[in-house]
Amino acid sequence: MRPRLPAPTGPYPVGTVDLHLIDPSRPDPVAGPGHYRELMTSVWYPARDVWRYPRAPWMAPAALRAFLPSGGFDPDSVLTPITAGHQGAPVRRMGQRSPVVMFSHGAHDHRSDTTIVVQELASHGYVVVTVDHTYDAYSEFPGGRLTVPQLDDPSTALVPPDFARDIRFVLDRVEDLAAGRNPDTDRKQLPAGLGDAVDLDRIGMFGWSKGATATALVLTEDPRVRAGLSFDGPMETNPPLTTDVDRPFMLMTAVYPRATQPSVAEFWSHLTGWRLNVQADGAVHGSYTDTQALIPQLVDAVGMSDEELQAWIGTLDPARAVRIQQAYPLAFFDLHLRHRGHLLDGPSPAFPEVKFIS
Repeated sequence: MRPRLPAPTGPYPVGTVDLHLIDPSRPDPVAGPGHYRELMTSVWYPARDVWRYPRAPWMAPAALRAFLPSGGFDPDSVLTPITAGHQGAPVRRMGQRSPVVMFSHGAHDHRSDTTIVVQELASHGYVVVTVDHTYDAYSEFPGGRLTVPQLDDPSTALVPPDFARDIRFVLDRVEDLAAGRNPDTDRKQLPAGLGDAVDLDRIGMFGWSKGATATALVLTEDPRVRAGLSFDGPMETNPPLTTDVDRPFMLMTAVYPRATQPSVAEFWSHLTGWRLNVQADGAVHGSYTDTQALIPQLVDAVGMSDEELQAWIGTLDPARAVRIQQAYPLAFFDLHLRHRGHLLDGPSPAFPEVKFIS
């Protein structure tokens, strides 16, 4: 079967392009001598004339087949969902450059795991850059080469600072785009107008789980990023996160609330600027990701019990979870990169599940 992703709600069609990047400053210990850190990334953006361009898959089919067994699924049980992003479509002229949002995924995962949020932001005029953290991601490179998480070798295990270094390197490549340069290693043709769309003065970042911790690290290290959003990040690093952050930061918590996670409470205490903690009733760790929409569609196909489904999605209704994913990240970045909107002023009767945690 092929699960479906919900359509974004914004006024603009969505385009996307994959970029293959190499960081010559970082040797690759897995690939061996003479090889350097390689990353696959995707750029999502408001597009035009999209009818000429095919829609992108959620994951490359080979990467999906490798990924499915990690969740206990048969590799041939599911076809990859189709996204709202049209591959290589030209960028829509917006009258001004678009804010940029970076995304960092969770442990042993992939850059597509919050596509609902990513394409929602792009449909509202954002340029969103998602990053596969190689060797902690299921990633397919040009030519079909596949890399998967390295789970058996502690010497190659990635930690949040590695994710943060990846993001900062990719931010440098976003600056290349804005300067009219093509950062793709293979010099693939870029969508028309992509470089002109990027606003380097309005950059935000979000991440899920380990990627949320990486988001916090980037905010402490890189002044280019003006606002950060955590999807249930544990905020566990060595050394601990003790640097003050004076830029806006929002926590969307679930299984790592401040009340029971000392590392999250410690990080919260160092947020000296605008800060907010919200939590959806019934949410579990993956409730702010695509899991909440995709897993319920697999119940009949894979024979999943009610108890197994609840372990995946908690008790938060999937349709409500999608609306929360579409509304709250957009409201956060709209408030702090566009200076508009009121959803985050306080609890909303439109979202009774979302509690503001004082």
